[in-house]
Amino acid sequence: MSRLRLGIPKGSLQDATLDLFARAGWKITVGSRSYVPSIDDSEIECLLVRAQEMARYVETGALDAGITGHDWVVETSSAVEELAELIYAKQRLARVRWVLAVPEDSAIHEPRDLAGKVIATEVVRITEAYLARHGVTARVDFSWGATEVKVPQLADAIVEVTETGSSLRANRLRIIDTVLASATVFIMNRQAAADAWKREKAENLILMLQGAIAAATKVGLLLNVRRDDLPRVLDVLPALKKPTVSTLSDPDWVAVNTIIEEAVVRQILPKLKAANAQGIVEYPLNKIVL
Repeated sequence: MSRLRLGIPKGSLQDATLDLFARAGWKITVGSRSYVPSIDDSEIECLLVRAQEMARYVETGALDAGITGHDWVVETSSAVEELAELIYAKQRLARVRWVLAVPEDSAIHEPRDLAGKVIATEVVRITEAYLARHGVTARVDFSWGATEVKVPQLADAIVEVTETGSSLRANRLRIIDTVLASATVFIMNRQAAADAWKREKAENLILMLQGAIAAATKVGLLLNVRRDDLPRVLDVLPALKKPTVSTLSDPDWVAVNTIIEEAVVRQILPKLKAANAQGIVEYPLNKIVL
């Protein structure tokens, strides 16, 4: 039987990835001391691999495919195929940024001020390429972690990844510039991507994962309304495209079905009630395939 050897990111992305797979329809179980998770799909073999190392293992063919950050593909200069972005991160559905940051009271205000300085970061190659683009010569030291605490005693500046910037602000750091914007990506070994079965398996998996991501912040709304009041209801509803309107057994009434952002439900429901909508039902969504 053909199998797709798939790398699952171990570390900060692990829980978010397992949750995403569950919402997409795959149950992955990780043992407390095992790097070989079980998955309820006989056509997939999983292996837990650090996101920082994923692209190298996919490039060499040790894995057919994997999920990692675009930043780690760039940092390792790995020759892999990026099949799709999966816009999720550790804390929320968003891209992340590698930013150049300095202490709030630092005299550094722009890249050229880094000349002759020391920068601590986990992404040495990305940082060196950034400095080269700005024509700046500085020392870039690899940081094994806790990069925020290394300024100003051990470094003049840092390049660190952030989703919201809250950790940097908590450490009294000021962002100078974005070095690289990144997103989680589904990558594939180039030889494996040329295999028709493996590519189709990977693309079908991506379709379901992206569907789960698309549905994560949305809910469905179903309601009944008199046909005469339908225009008022439609004026209230934001729709993914257009609401579905169906005739009920009573020709004077219709059913309206639509998809909206969950965050706006609390504003919309009172307006729908005021527009004479009845039997309003909010229901969760697992996947939206566009």
